[in-house]
Amino acid sequence: MSLLRQIKPRNARSKRALEKKAPHDIENPKKTLFLRGSTASQIVQNALADLHSLKRPLATKFTRANPIHPFEDASSLEFFAEKNDTSLLVFGAHSKKRPHCLTFIRTFDFKILDMLELYLDPESVRTLAQFKSPKCAVGLKPLLLFAGTPFESLTPNAYTLAKSFFVDFFRGQDTKTIDVEGLQYIVSIMAGEEREGEASPKIHLRVYLIRTKKSGQRLPRVEVEEMGPRMDFRVGRVKQADERMMKQALKKAKGTEPKSRKNIETDPVGDKLGRVHLGKQDLGNLQTRKMKGLKRARDVDDYAEEDVVMSDAQPDAQLEDGQASRVKRFR
Repeated sequence: MSLLRQIKPRNARSKRALEKKAPHDIENPKKTLFLRGSTASQIVQNALADLHSLKRPLATKFTRANPIHPFEDASSLEFFAEKNDTSLLVFGAHSKKRPHCLTFIRTFDFKILDMLELYLDPESVRTLAQFKSPKCAVGLKPLLLFAGTPFESLTPNAYTLAKSFFVDFFRGQDTKTIDVEGLQYIVSIMAGEEREGEASPKIHLRVYLIRTKKSGQRLPRVEVEEMGPRMDFRVGRVKQADERMMKQALKKAKGTEPKSRKNIETDPVGDKLGRVHLGKQDLGNLQTRKMKGLKRARDVDDYAEEDVVMSDAQPDAQLEDGQASRVKRFR
């Protein structure tokens, strides 16, 4: 049952708009809304603008300030999410207690699902304009690279939540086939090791442009060049999703999952693996390959046939028929 109130459409146009917002078996690609608070530093505004450039065209950006505190009252964010039909929000604000703060927000059925605060390091921030390298085209799917053991933790924490947020943020539109020419940039997200007694490791976000050059061979030489933006984050407050709401959000419609076939599996890379069952094999009647090198020669030298071993006590023994024998002595 929907958590929102039921609205009866007045005309065909509003009916189409409501049908577009309604749940579907295969959902539309997630859109992101960028907005800032009443006090947002220039560093936060530049970061919002650069993230908006990477997310286009599935992004909407507000230019006016909004006096919103997401962790205290998120009703305004839910209203903006429903009005603009966006499931992801990035809110930027700045204060003495939480400087240069970006809050990543996810919604389900236009209700807040979970939130994560990331504090920008002002010394490490570099905008897109500060990198003079060429930029990627708009609307392309990036390659995502996560490096660091905090992202692979089995227990949910801020880093696993950050990984989930960034995957949703850069996911784009689902496609069955990908053109190699469309893979133009890499988003690298790294984090150091967690050590007791030390501050939590920072999250490093880097964006690299993929460039192919001639190598003199069939495959080109691949090089990467940083194109920006460059950001380092410190983890702040976290609001985990409610278990019931998360279970409902992960629920899939019937008929959308592929039917499982017996003895056929798909590995994480996407390759099909089949299992074949064979009966008991009789290796006694197995026809092996015949090789000439293993055959015995027909004209075997008599010297290799048999050696007569004589002891030292009878060195001059005579054989029958007057034939001399070849003696092999061992001393």
